[in-house]
Amino acid sequence: MTSLDSLLRSLTPGMLTGMLRGIEKEGLRATRDGTLALTPHPAGLGSALTHPHITTDFSESQLELITGVHTTAQACEAELQQIHQAVYPHLGDELMWGSSMPCRLPDSDHDIPLGSYGHSNVGRSKTVYRNGLSHRYGRRMQTISGIHYNFSLPGAAWGALQQAAGHHGSVEAYRNAAYFGLIRNFRRHSWLLLYLFGASPAVCRCFVAGRTHRLQDLSSDTLHLPHATSLRMGPLGYQSEAQSALAVSYNTLLGYAKSLNRALTEPYPAYEAIGVRDGDQYRQLSSTLLQIENEFYGTIRPKRRIQPGERPLHALGERGVEYVEVRCMDIDPFEPVGINAATMRLLDVFLLHCLLTESPPDSPQEIAGLMVNQHRAADRGRDPALQLLRDGVEVPLRQWGDELLAQCEPIAQALDAAHGGADHRDALQAATAALRAPDTLPSARVLAQMAADHDRSYLKFGLAQSLAHDTRLRAMPLDPGTQAQFDAMARDSWTAQAAIEAADTLPFETYRQQYLAQDLMTGEQFRLPG
Repeated sequence: MTSLDSLLRSLTPGMLTGMLRGIEKEGLRATRDGTLALTPHPAGLGSALTHPHITTDFSESQLELITGVHTTAQACEAELQQIHQAVYPHLGDELMWGSSMPCRLPDSDHDIPLGSYGHSNVGRSKTVYRNGLSHRYGRRMQTISGIHYNFSLPGAAWGALQQAAGHHGSVEAYRNAAYFGLIRNFRRHSWLLLYLFGASPAVCRCFVAGRTHRLQDLSSDTLHLPHATSLRMGPLGYQSEAQSALAVSYNTLLGYAKSLNRALTEPYPAYEAIGVRDGDQYRQLSSTLLQIENEFYGTIRPKRRIQPGERPLHALGERGVEYVEVRCMDIDPFEPVGINAATMRLLDVFLLHCLLTESPPDSPQEIAGLMVNQHRAADRGRDPALQLLRDGVEVPLRQWGDELLAQCEPIAQALDAAHGGADHRDALQAATAALRAPDTLPSARVLAQMAADHDRSYLKFGLAQSLAHDTRLRAMPLDPGTQAQFDAMARDSWTAQAAIEAADTLPFETYRQQYLAQDLMTGEQFRLPG
């Protein structure tokens, strides 16, 4: 067993300052009375199919803003703000909803518009996939928004870590094994992020229309749980009874791929009953448990950039894990762009801790316990009596959290030594203070502000925050040169979409069958141990 300290010492300052991060931020477009906007994606923002930074997620009304990769948290936050500044002039009287749980939704689920990407085969497949999600889970659940944090180490770091760990074999095999070790530890400890950064303790009553739930009344239009941190990450949010039986192991890339391959290739009776087609109209891409890899819900994913037409699982097999995607972060309603650099620094410290500490193999029993901890932290995280399962034993959340944050101290010190200053130690100290003072957590502040200023109404709170962000960001126009760059990207994206549509030669059904028929379990990585 290699200690955290010895692995940390193997990372030079250049390797630590070379860490990469990027953001994908979702956000609903809403009217100024807090109702979901039903208008098309603004044409001036470019093509949602091909624009590199501005697209849509599930719904035509759900923006997704994507930064590039950055070597500092400050630069990542700055670009995310810049993309927001580029978006707002095209929203007219609409605004971006500043919370993870949705604004006021239409009475009918089917009035929530699916994302539209043109009439190319790839664009049409995106809409059909979303239609499949709507049949399987309902459109309301898909309007939940969040922030995805992409994280990776520079290439030079893996050889240094491999040598320090005494691992024999290729650097590529070690990198895959190390990333999966990070993922296992992240899944064990991600409840701490829900506690510290969860900001969705309440929802509009319209969100649960027709669903059973355990929420409590807060006002005429609002439901909540008094100690909740992130209802988005609890049983009410991105959950699937069908997927709950899919106990995906993260012990090796091969084992992970086998778990998903079965879900992607074997028909699932309930989804066979939905049917793939109704005449010329497609109801879903396939009748398997997962239509495509992205349908698998999880707090973190191993990722590799894909080539046009390539399946994500195939890319992992061919070229290995490139980065991890953290998917459990709520939008911070107190931040104009939903997250700040200090939070990113804490994430960097936390992810390095997950990478550098011992990560034993998971088991079906542990996987089941991880979901228990996630739901407890999401629904009751601020309950002072809350206990979580650690190796089958109940442990107080705050005690365990204190231990984890204390273990992160040398990592924060190393990052500050590499970057200069004390930003990472400040972020860690702020997290430790918040752990011990739950009234200061974002979830507690949301409920307190709702009670003090907004008649205990989630919609009134969310609208007030969204309007404040709207005012601030509209008052910060881009400089002419940057604005010209975004205008050019929008024009180029429409040209690119037109080229894709013009190049199509296959009927959509042939394209669909060929895409789904790809052999997912090919690639050198699937023939390597670990």
